[in-house]
Amino acid sequence: MASSSGNDDDLTIPRAAINKMIKETLPNVRVANDARELVVNCCTEFIHLISSEANEICNKSEKKTISPEHVIQALESLGFGSYISEVKDVLQECKTVALKRRKASSRLENLGIPEEELLRQQQELFAKARQQQAELAQQEWLQMQQAAQQAQLAAATASASNQAGSSQDEEEDDI
Repeated sequence: MASSSGNDDDLTIPRAAINKMIKETLPNVRVANDARELVVNCCTEFIHLISSEANEICNKSEKKTISPEHVIQALESLGFGSYISEVKDVLQECKTVALKRRKASSRLENLGIPEEELLRQQQELFAKARQQQAELAQQEWLQMQQAAQQAQLAAATASASNQAGSSQDEEEDDI
């Protein structure tokens, strides 16, 4: 399936993931780029082989979704039976992690507060936030109005003093 022709349409495992696994597995060993590419291609081909066999087993059992049991049967039928105990351990670990995630995501359910009450509280908080926002907007509007009135008053005062100053100048000219 995967070839070194560089075809972008080929599905491969990200090289960064393979590099990380190599460094973690063999921390004191240098691995040539060609060897890394070969490992990527081998991994991709292995996954393709196992998934194709698991798909056939799934179809034979008239299922539409490949299950972990199908993958385990595929490993057995392809001669990788020695990996099955490790695969089952990893599967159990994945199930444990998934269960912990589900428990963490259902913390709201564990609070003992009915969903209707939580929704009511949420709506109440939204209403309070809208009220506070409206009050802030009202205060800003009033401040702008006061500033505009003060500016008008200052302009009117300046205009009046200019007119008073002009009429006083005219009176002085008359004298």
